Amino acid sequence: MQVQFSILERWRIWRDRKLASPEFQRWAADFPLTRWEASRRARALFDITAGFVYSQILYACVELDLFDQLAAGPQTAADLSSRMGMSTTAADRLLRAAVAVDLLERRGPNRYGLGRLGIALPGNPGIAAMVKHHRMLYHDLDDPLALFRGELSETELGRYWSYAGSADPAADGDQRVAEYSTLMSASSGFVAEDALDAYPLREHQCLMDVGGGEGRFLLQVAKRWPELKLMLFDLPAVVERAASHFDDAGMSGRVSIHGGNIKADPLPKGADIISLVRVILDHNDDGAIEILRAVRAALPPGGTLLVIEPMSETPGAEPVGDAYFGLYLLAMGSGRTRPPRELKAMLTETGFDRIRLVRTRRPLQTRLMVARAA
Repeated sequence: MQVQFSILERWRIWRDRKLASPEFQRWAADFPLTRWEASRRARALFDITAGFVYSQILYACVELDLFDQLAAGPQTAADLSSRMGMSTTAADRLLRAAVAVDLLERRGPNRYGLGRLGIALPGNPGIAAMVKHHRMLYHDLDDPLALFRGELSETELGRYWSYAGSADPAADGDQRVAEYSTLMSASSGFVAEDALDAYPLREHQCLMDVGGGEGRFLLQVAKRWPELKLMLFDLPAVVERAASHFDDAGMSGRVSIHGGNIKADPLPKGADIISLVRVILDHNDDGAIEILRAVRAALPPGGTLLVIEPMSETPGAEPVGDAYFGLYLLAMGSGRTRPPRELKAMLTETGFDRIRLVRTRRPLQTRLMVARAA
């Protein structure tokens, strides 16, 4: 059966063939009015090809604590080489590579200092923790077609985030719980900050953070809203770790802690607002619907739900939601990022209305959807 294309689609097919031809590409690279665009596209394609190399330069710098060392002031390759465990020549090669990707910059002929991108690393342990964590993702992507085809019997990320695909996530041992809870806590600082800047909590009396891990989000909530009552719900082994953090912060009497499995145990009631911080994207559709139904059952009519997570089809950040998180969650074995329209449909299905997106400072990593219990 022959497919009938519209006039617009036929024009696009002709355009694609024209732009893909080597003759046109040579002409575009030479012609003054198209030369810049041709060069820009060639560079963008090369950056995709070389992306793994760039990420390994970052990983090496993080492993060597170069950003913290250079935060005190610029140094030469000879100054750094012994601490890097390599020759001065090898150290200089790595430092030059870091300059090329804007992690470092030259300070005079021989010294190196923090670059435009590297300056974000000192004092932000969450970024460094995620960079180190990505060794597992790179291993799982060694054969990307096998990953997409479901041919891998086990993945590094699937073992690490064992709760996501487990029928009994509460069965994880203390060491595994400590590993992933610490990583989630370290990487959640910016997320909590942006969400709380976007949605003030002054109108609420009690917030329950579901899947709140070690309590990083609630600790930031507590600083901003000292009169707000707080509740935390997560796996029993996880909330035990959270309790010690609240004790250290002098908050043990302010936070009500509840351990359980959200897919098997009802959520406690009493909160007029519930937050799901990077929870829904970790679950496939059936699991996500189950969680949203549990949240709706715990809220009173008119209660508020905050869904805080990166989302698909975010303008200007499409590669983050659909490429990065798409493959990360595939390797993890559970979940996916969703565009706002899909989340809105799921919320409507599970008993929420007055659903809206709230603008956040860094939508690349944090988007916020607010809904009311119908």
